[in-house]
Amino acid sequence: MIRVLVAEDMHLLRGALVGILRLEDDLDVVAEVDRGDEALRLAEETEPEVALIDVDLPVMDGITVASKLRSRAPGCRSLIVTGFARPANIRRAMEAEAAGFLLKDTPPCQLVSAIRRVAAGERVIDVELAASALKGTVSPLTKREAEVLRLAAEGAPAQEVATRLCLELSTVRNYLSAVVAKSGARNRVDAIRIAVQEGWI
Repeated sequence: MIRVLVAEDMHLLRGALVGILRLEDDLDVVAEVDRGDEALRLAEETEPEVALIDVDLPVMDGITVASKLRSRAPGCRSLIVTGFARPANIRRAMEAEAAGFLLKDTPPCQLVSAIRRVAAGERVIDVELAASALKGTVSPLTKREAEVLRLAAEGAPAQEVATRLCLELSTVRNYLSAVVAKSGARNRVDAIRIAVQEGWI
């Protein structure tokens, strides 16, 4: 019997996942949670062999959970699911040594098969997600440009960015203009979207 923990913050989806898994004779759902920190705590308590983890969990994201599980529940392997093929997330999951990464629209039979394969020690990566990761581009931004854009992405106005980084306001504006040009964006907001999607910040 393969012991499975399900971490998904959308209640309807989590209920559907648990229902599907409980139909299988060789799978035992030992815990279901809606937060990343709770996933860690319950993994230590229930000792699952596979943790099925949503990438976008509250309190602690799924990739961080997968990374921490390696030391806090070494007998548990992580299978991460996501609704979006973001290259940055896939690269982070690989760095966290997640055993698998699937899209949320994966057919139930493939999900069940993936859980079994992960429990058996295999690595399972959705083909579309792998292709997306390979398409991810190397950041064209300098370290300082990335710092400026990261603060702008957090909502800091240009003057605050200048103050926090000890720069002139005109210098910050020049950096932001350079970022827009390098990313091929229409404006600053579009540049932030592209940089986040590509994993540059």
